[in-house]
Amino acid sequence: MTSPTVAPESAGTELWGHTVSDLQTSVSVANGAITGTLKYVSSGTLAHDWGAGNFLALKFTNIDTDATKVLVGLEPSVSSGLVDIIPDPDRNGVFKITDKNAQKLVVVSMCSGFAKVDRYDLSGLTLQTE
Repeated sequence: MTSPTVAPESAGTELWGHTVSDLQTSVSVANGAITGTLKYVSSGTLAHDWGAGNFLALKFTNIDTDATKVLVGLEPSVSSGLVDIIPDPDRNGVFKITDKNAQKLVVVSMCSGFAKVDRYDLSGLTLQTE
């Protein structure tokens, strides 16, 4: 079983009423770590639904064709827990980062009763403030 590819969502993509370039700059994923700058969001749908803060937009590709579920989310979670991205045709997600040193992005690929868990370090992110 292979792990999905995790990458920053394209800058021009619109998610929850924001373009990704309004949320983040220079985000990259390499060697189990995510780095870059997350802008402070104080208005719009994300801020209304989740509260003002910093949001990370990611895309999940190259999902194993035998995978029955691919769960993604933050550990510890703000409140949503892990969600299955297989039913999502865009296979992307926006995650509120509240503590870059304590939180990890988690990707769980499930296939034939087995689970492969990947965790991504977020401590290299820069979180802008108001």
